[in-house]
Amino acid sequence: MKSLYLLVPLAPLAGAILAGLFGRAIGRAGAHWATISGVTVALMASLVVLADVLEGNTFNGPVYTWAQVAGLKFEVGFLIDTLSATMMVVVTSVSLAVHVYTIGYMHDDPGYQRFFSYISLFTFAMLMLVMSNNFLQLFFGWEAVGLVSYLLIGFWYTRPTAIYANLKAFLVNRVGDFGFILGIGLLLSATGTLDYAATFKLAPELASKTTSLFPGTDWPLLAVACICLFIGAMGKSAQFPLHVWLPDSMEGPTPISALIHAATMVTAGIFMVARMSPLFELSDIALSFVLIIGAITALFMGFLGIVQNDIKRVVAYSTLSQLGYMTVALGASAYSVAFFHLMTHAFFKALLFLAAGSVIIGMHHDQDIRNMGGLWKKMPITWAVSLLGSLALIGAPFFSGFYSKDMIIEAVHASNLIAAPVVYLMLLLGVFVTAFYSFRMFFMVFHGKPRWDSAGGHGHGHDDHGHGGEPHESPLVVTLPLVALAVPSVVLGAIAIGPMLFGDYFKGVIFVDPAHPAMAELAKHYHGAVALALHSVQTLPFWLALAGVVVSGYFYLVSPAIPQRISQQFSALHRLLDQKYFMDRFNEIVFAGGARLLGGQLWKRTDQGLIDGFMVNGSARVVAAVASIMRIGQTGYLYHYAIAMILGVALMLWWFAPVMNPMPMVK
Repeated sequence: MKSLYLLVPLAPLAGAILAGLFGRAIGRAGAHWATISGVTVALMASLVVLADVLEGNTFNGPVYTWAQVAGLKFEVGFLIDTLSATMMVVVTSVSLAVHVYTIGYMHDDPGYQRFFSYISLFTFAMLMLVMSNNFLQLFFGWEAVGLVSYLLIGFWYTRPTAIYANLKAFLVNRVGDFGFILGIGLLLSATGTLDYAATFKLAPELASKTTSLFPGTDWPLLAVACICLFIGAMGKSAQFPLHVWLPDSMEGPTPISALIHAATMVTAGIFMVARMSPLFELSDIALSFVLIIGAITALFMGFLGIVQNDIKRVVAYSTLSQLGYMTVALGASAYSVAFFHLMTHAFFKALLFLAAGSVIIGMHHDQDIRNMGGLWKKMPITWAVSLLGSLALIGAPFFSGFYSKDMIIEAVHASNLIAAPVVYLMLLLGVFVTAFYSFRMFFMVFHGKPRWDSAGGHGHGHDDHGHGGEPHESPLVVTLPLVALAVPSVVLGAIAIGPMLFGDYFKGVIFVDPAHPAMAELAKHYHGAVALALHSVQTLPFWLALAGVVVSGYFYLVSPAIPQRISQQFSALHRLLDQKYFMDRFNEIVFAGGARLLGGQLWKRTDQGLIDGFMVNGSARVVAAVASIMRIGQTGYLYHYAIAMILGVALMLWWFAPVMNPMPMVK
């Protein structure tokens, strides 16, 4: 099976190399067939691996030793269990759908081969991350997905906005990655190993150790290490306050929005924390930190989705909010629930992103939802799958999102952490907000009075390759992946909830301390997927979601003047949301401005003042002063030099000649 494990990441890598280095030789069709074939092989191999794992055959070991220094091994190794095998299937299946969809979406783009090479390379990097059995390989995959996402976000590199967005994503992720590598370094210094299994075995010993961050202060080592690791997850999974890069990353082509921001890169942080459950479970401080950050992200990023008018940005803020829900589940020690929501969300959010792309194609690359309306008649397939995706997102009963999202809310309700009651209320409010902004977008795009007549069907969005005209349904190569993604968006939750949350699916893979009762409480009240869905009509989350749909329908279909009046009445609040809590402005003034100020002072005082002014120019001035004094004696007259020589010889004689003692008197 080791050869099959290697095939999973290497097949997409081979496709990426073919499309990237030999794209001109094999042509556009050759590029997409090479990469799609590679991802298809990876998906088939992943399914075989998952089936093998479910039969009880797991693997944990090295496949290549890169270096060995002072007994420390740097290895490429695989950890194949239910967690990694499931993630492999999710990554490769969504990636395959995105690859096929890209054929239709990018068919006129001059960078066609390059784009396919990038997305296939991204798939390779993500697979290396999820399959790793050691921190070195984890960090390699972590940085590789960051690098390729930089290339994909700035794919249209002639646009200043795209270059700004990919640079912003790269820099913000570096902040998180700095914390991530500090966490790895702390664990390495405490355990002397980079291997997961060896580190987890030593976790109980680490729980009693402390580290001195500042002189005279002792901090719990495991809490500091876990928080540092989670700071890495905050960057990669776009948690507050390191979330600012993700909405701007919509500058990239729509297919990468689905690939990076739904199923893969942004879920890397969630996957990593779930993998590190044996460490996080031994630190309530770290869990509380995770819980609070997740709750802030879930609620306050959802508020921002209400005021967005770019169709892709609405879905982007939805992603931020849902990532917050996953993070909250991690903090509540419901790791399997977080991963369950990661899996269901991967499919319905990829569906929503690609459906948004289909709308953009149909609208000739206009992304402003204010220029849409009434599209359900023109784009019936896109309308149907968007409805299914939206229902899954808001947690409508029997849809996949319902089971995972409802379990997160109940897990927090059962948590015994101090912050859990407040977080529970925040999540309940978030249910209403999610339903409101989701169906605000759905109603404004597909229902109501058509507004595209007045817009003329011309492009006003980022992906502006359009030529105007009537809206139209997207080609089959675009709609087919949508239909394929719609199926798991509807049925996956009911199928997977039993074994994944209350069975032995993650037995021996995810560790939950008995002191954290959330999962045990959920198991007591679970009586099957159907019973759970039927019971939901008696619960508060169901009615809050329904209220969100009804209110958005009334606002944007029955009486569209109301939202305008509210935004005028609460103009300060609207401006706060429209400016994204002024986070970008704060970062620009404090961090970017502070860096420029510090750099300016270092340049003026250190570079110009100390180095150039004192050391370089100062030494030159000293030499010049000495030379100007010596120049006085350089007259050019021979007798001057002769006198100088005589005086010099006399001086030397006086200096070096021995002083003769006077002879004693003879009596």
